[in-house]
Amino acid sequence: MITAKARAVDGPDQPFRSAEINRRDLDTTDVLIEIKFAGICHSDIHTAHGEWGPVNYPLVPGHEIAGIVTEVGSGVTKYKVGDRVGVGCMVDSCGECENCRKGEEQYCLKGNIPTYAGVDKYGEPTQGGYSTHIVVTENFVVRIPDNIELDAAAPLLCAGITTYSPLHHWGAGPGKKVAVVGMGGLGHMAVKIAHAMGAEVTVLSQTLSKKQDGLQFGADHYYATSDSETFEKLAGSLDLIINTVSASIDINAYFSLLKLDGTLVNVGAPPDPLPVNAFSLIGHRRSFAGSMIGGIRETQEMLDFCAEHDIVPSIEVISADQIDEAYKRVLASDVKYRFVIDASTI
Repeated sequence: MITAKARAVDGPDQPFRSAEINRRDLDTTDVLIEIKFAGICHSDIHTAHGEWGPVNYPLVPGHEIAGIVTEVGSGVTKYKVGDRVGVGCMVDSCGECENCRKGEEQYCLKGNIPTYAGVDKYGEPTQGGYSTHIVVTENFVVRIPDNIELDAAAPLLCAGITTYSPLHHWGAGPGKKVAVVGMGGLGHMAVKIAHAMGAEVTVLSQTLSKKQDGLQFGADHYYATSDSETFEKLAGSLDLIINTVSASIDINAYFSLLKLDGTLVNVGAPPDPLPVNAFSLIGHRRSFAGSMIGGIRETQEMLDFCAEHDIVPSIEVISADQIDEAYKRVLASDVKYRFVIDASTI
């Protein structure tokens, strides 16, 4: 077994601690990655705090991973030692179901294997990127373009693909009016990507405190949702809304902003249900949808798109000793806009 240093948490209310974890010996199609940077996603916090169901502690979170290949299995054909690579929210799937065959492994009918808080095909618990090394089958590794720095690349593996996928699927582009709810780690990426796709972009945030940032990232308009006039002014005007907020909001008020055949897509995952009034949807044939990450093919497509359009997240690099503080700051919306752990400090 390969030993890696890590930062683990032992319970919902426990601080992170130094730990050593085992990574499996390389199978023929496995890649050993020395992790250089790992982003902190709100999903990490939900999981570490036990908000999404029972957790098998100790837990090493992290599914925004950027690093360097240091060893490959004998059957690996896609990567070689020294390659710059990334790992996102999943590390395997059945590979045989209809969705996997379509390249939509995130929707594997048997359930994909998450990068952490899951169980791999060997029956071992998966542990994530708050560590120095990880072993992943080559089909779930992506290549990071040379013009994207590794620290900036890490959040693209979740925040980037989580917003790119629905924008791509629902056709954001020239002539489309797209709104982004929330200007956090996901939201600021949605703004940048939607702008690069050619859409007219509106940000809907609680206040105007991040307006200058939003406009700099490519938003054409920026409104405060705490102002009731916002919903009157924008009523029936939007083609697509991407809701990135992982908290309860008045979802029906946002439906009123959609035009005929408009769609609101939830990518945020609040722990409590969102009550939907059917009349908010049926009046204008509106749709309420959800979207996860993307498949491996689409994740690579996203990385190449971001490289082509010079899109990177706005990040704050921290040491491993600052993880607990970073979690508190994320919950207080005190980050612009993604924390990234320097794995050399683990």
